[in-house]
Amino acid sequence: MKYSHLLSDCNICPRKCGVNRLKGEKGVCGVIGENVKIASFNIHHGEEPPISGYNGSGTIFFSGCNLKCVYCQNYPISQMRYGKEYSITELAEIMLNLQDRKAHNLNLVTGNHYIPQIIEAIEIAKKRGLTIPIVYNTSGYDLTDTLKLMENHIDLYLVDMRYSNDEFAVKYSSAPNYTEINRQAIIEMYRQKGDLKTRKDGIAKSGVIIRLLVLPDNISGTRKSLKFIRNNIGTDIHLSIMDQYFPTYKAKKFPELNRKIYEREYGEIVEFAEKLSLTNGWAQESVIRGDYDKS
Repeated sequence: MKYSHLLSDCNICPRKCGVNRLKGEKGVCGVIGENVKIASFNIHHGEEPPISGYNGSGTIFFSGCNLKCVYCQNYPISQMRYGKEYSITELAEIMLNLQDRKAHNLNLVTGNHYIPQIIEAIEIAKKRGLTIPIVYNTSGYDLTDTLKLMENHIDLYLVDMRYSNDEFAVKYSSAPNYTEINRQAIIEMYRQKGDLKTRKDGIAKSGVIIRLLVLPDNISGTRKSLKFIRNNIGTDIHLSIMDQYFPTYKAKKFPELNRKIYEREYGEIVEFAEKLSLTNGWAQESVIRGDYDKS
């Protein structure tokens, strides 16, 4: 394996567990060995419009996660690690298969614990004819040094901004220092790819889209995140403000999380974004005013 040294003393994510995954030692993500574990791969139509387009996005859902969110909607995949193992060569073949099925892009979902394998698979696939854009779809708990390894392999970043309060990040996702790590990661992503650029038909070619999942009782601290975005990224960035939170997995153990968000809570966040001139992107059931760069 070309990048095996990154797994023998694993420090590819902010956990910096230092375990030798090649010898079966487990860190926080719980994955071992050279293979990747994948829950599913298919054409997906539920992403933001420039990602899903009209043909769909070629999503690859990786098993495991370096976060431990008590409300994770995909917990059988992320926490219980359901899936099937594939070799790096097989992962490259999956990428080419999705391209053959006319996917607009490859959408690598929660793969930051498999970055060495992913990079190698992309290199193999490109030698065999992979040309569609590659989306790194992430919780945003990423090291900037690891992101730099991907600069020439990734075209689009679809990144969460989950918290602006580290106390909540630890309590609900066991993610120490999430806020600073996430913000530095997004600054690095934006340095690499900049604002969203699309083809003339609106399909994404490159850039960054930031996702903000609104949690009950301002647990996500979305207003602070929006202020950070305006002050440190700018007002041309595209945002996806999401209202689909619902209590699942272990969320019912936390009364403050044991409900859906109110329409008022969500509407206030959308209005706040507009007041900050963050008007490019998408809100649920509606579109935040703005347009994309179609260069």
